[in-house]
Amino acid sequence: MRSGLGGKLAGVFQRSLRDLLPRGRGGAYLALDIGSSCVKLVETDGNPGAIRISAAGIAPLPPTAVQNNLIQDPSIVAATIRDLVRQTGARATDVITAVPGPAVMIKKLHLRAEDEANLENHVMLEAGNAIPESLDNVTIDYQIANYTESGEIEVVLVAVKKDILNSYTAVIRDAGLNPQIVDVDYFALENMFELNYAIDEGQVVGLVNIGARYCSINILRGGRSSFTGDIPVGGAEFTDVLMRNLGVSAAEAELLKTGGTVREFQPDQVEAALAPGVQFLVEEIHRALSFYWRSDAEDPLAAVYLSGGTARTEGLTRVLGERLETPVELVKPLERVALGSGVDADFVRDNASSLAVTVGLASRRPGDKS
Repeated sequence: MRSGLGGKLAGVFQRSLRDLLPRGRGGAYLALDIGSSCVKLVETDGNPGAIRISAAGIAPLPPTAVQNNLIQDPSIVAATIRDLVRQTGARATDVITAVPGPAVMIKKLHLRAEDEANLENHVMLEAGNAIPESLDNVTIDYQIANYTESGEIEVVLVAVKKDILNSYTAVIRDAGLNPQIVDVDYFALENMFELNYAIDEGQVVGLVNIGARYCSINILRGGRSSFTGDIPVGGAEFTDVLMRNLGVSAAEAELLKTGGTVREFQPDQVEAALAPGVQFLVEEIHRALSFYWRSDAEDPLAAVYLSGGTARTEGLTRVLGERLETPVELVKPLERVALGSGVDADFVRDNASSLAVTVGLASRRPGDKS
């Protein structure tokens, strides 16, 4: 497991993109979450804290399209994005997207207060020591996270390899769209939570997004990220478990693990078949959080919020809550989000947990500081 420490990151890599890419027009933006198994799209307008969804959709990708955090088949991904835009009726062309957390290097720097006058030079100097890559091969962004009582400046440094970043921005351009902001899925979850929940300054909560091949974890202290990490386990393992234990196809397994009906299988049969996968994922999440408790915990977790399609798996929230001895629930990414008259409201609500990262991206705007 790789971990990082940091505060609220306003716009990862936005500095480099902001001056190079065209500005958004008409106030509408596309949020695109390009994952290893599907592309998720949300079109929104409005201000970052009061967005309205006007279109939404999810389209599958073949398993070879995105691998090792890199888009390996750009023509397939670009075609999928174009089709999804057409099918949803989305008309915005300016895009907010994210790179996966495992692709990103996150470091927390402590600088002297007097360094703020020439902050960029000091950050780049520290980056040379903190990042195990030639700075020529990475794109770097940073933000001041905090001013400590001892007079230090706490800075979050984020870096991603240029070939990974370029694979995402290039495929968006190939789809006929304009990438405006590239964020990180960890921090998109943070923005989603801030958009929909009241922030208690003394509260520590965990956000866990279960993707197809990995889970991203973000621990928020008073609404600010204090720990990020990932585990190489995701919903694909649940699909495999159901295929083995029930003899169903991959498509049927995908339906069953999110509460759908397939043939004569009853919910208790599905839950029993999923039990080994659920237990394995729960132990991996517990192990990741144990690392946080050992290294940075000052206060216990008040709650854990799950997102991602697999988060809806029967029994998962209960078993995880029992293991962590902490309340666990599905996150509500639409609690404070308006739905436009033309959007398929049933689709959006049915897939709300799957769209959590996408909603977090949709709350961003070029030049924002949140």
